[in-house]
Amino acid sequence: MTAVDAATLYYQVQQFYAQQMQLLDDGKVAEWAATFTEDGVFAANAHPEPVTGRTAIEAAARKATEEYAAKQIQRRHWLGMVSVESGDQDAVVARCYALVIETPRGGQAAIRVSTVCADKLVRDGDNWLVQDRQVTRDDLA
Repeated sequence: MTAVDAATLYYQVQQFYAQQMQLLDDGKVAEWAATFTEDGVFAANAHPEPVTGRTAIEAAARKATEEYAAKQIQRRHWLGMVSVESGDQDAVVARCYALVIETPRGGQAAIRVSTVCADKLVRDGDNWLVQDRQVTRDDLA
């Protein structure tokens, strides 16, 4: 892969993450879930079991989003330190740090959790989809 190809790939992954997380933070749960493959996996060390399949991922995200809305808490995901560790033009392994910031209505924003997010991304036409996401919270074993 040339340096130009690598830079283009890195830009695409960065843009994917920015768009994906803004969907979730804006409460567009169905659109966010559509950024996973049909058989996608969302696993986190804060949850007892991985969630498998786009439909189940959407349901879990919708439930969490509705709970935060009922509490009048706005969540934002801030991703940084993105690395595209391996892959090609059609599949990559990407890793980033993710901070979850919560702001109660009328209150101060605070960092709720610090995590590492490791994804296997696969190309779907001009877009990327998450095939496997592993989220590790720093405060949990």
